[in-house]
Amino acid sequence: MPRPINRAARGTWIALRLMLIFTVLLGIAYPLLVTGIGQLAFPWQANGSPVRAADGRLVGSALLGQSFSDADGKPLRQYFQPRPSAAGKGYDAAQSGGSNFGPESPELVQQIGERKVQVAEFNGVPESRVPVDAVTASGSGLDPNISPAYAQLQVRRVAEACGMPQAEVERLVARHTSGPDLGFIGETRVNVVELNLALDEAARP
Repeated sequence: MPRPINRAARGTWIALRLMLIFTVLLGIAYPLLVTGIGQLAFPWQANGSPVRAADGRLVGSALLGQSFSDADGKPLRQYFQPRPSAAGKGYDAAQSGGSNFGPESPELVQQIGERKVQVAEFNGVPESRVPVDAVTASGSGLDPNISPAYAQLQVRRVAEACGMPQAEVERLVARHTSGPDLGFIGETRVNVVELNLALDEAARP
């Protein structure tokens, strides 16, 4: 075999062996190691942060928002409402994303104006009290959190609809309010999915 061909064959064989080695290490061993560490150290997070009802039934994920509305799409008064979603027909994980409207888009301005009127009427408050996250969608369309201001705006309406003391509903809101991660990353927030599940459990006779 001529020398150039021999060198090419040796180089090809070395490359194949390296590819096989790194495929086993990075394609099989490393994923299995990371998965095992996740299952042992952070099983709840590694399995998608599932949220379960008191009877063990899976009702969603703490990372994904949900719509709390009736069959006609009307918001239910006994639940805290999330921020709007532009993901598909609302909170569709298969179509995650925002509306892509710019801040000067006439359509976006119209949507925000209409939502502000609806939120104010639904909660019986003046439009000036409606916070930004009540009328704007998140970039993913899947955000399960709302601001404490939006949560407080809804407390009286939820308490009346559930037949619960307002102070008790406020305690539930406080219990499901989280501060910035590590004390400085992000904003203070209220997880609507977990809060509404707690409401169901508190209202159960």
